[in-house]
Amino acid sequence: MRTASPSELDLVRALEERLHDPAIRSSQDKVAALLADDFLEFGRSGGAYGKDEVVRRLAAEQECERSELTAYGYELRTLSAGVVLLTYRTVRKVEGVPDMHTLRSSVWKLIDGNWQMAFHQGTPTVAEI
Repeated sequence: MRTASPSELDLVRALEERLHDPAIRSSQDKVAALLADDFLEFGRSGGAYGKDEVVRRLAAEQECERSELTAYGYELRTLSAGVVLLTYRTVRKVEGVPDMHTLRSSVWKLIDGNWQMAFHQGTPTVAEI
């Protein structure tokens, strides 16, 4: 496994961050284009979700469910030709509840010339000290 180049990191990070954008999240077509057909997510909640369910859930989010998300500490590793692992941390701020800190990892694959997310996991954690 090798650390990816800065330009590779910039590209995959930008794709990942599209999925943080409420305008993208609310569009089933835009989310579906970013996710591989066999996409699997192990959510922060502990549930496992496929592509169709994630696309539906994100589109159904209400404005009040959306919150401020800060992502940082991105690292990208090449797993094999056309397959990379992106890791980072997020802090989600929702008024009236403690901040939610999460470790995140995503596997992106180059499929028919386009990068698509094949796997994502969010793991609850505590704030970095």
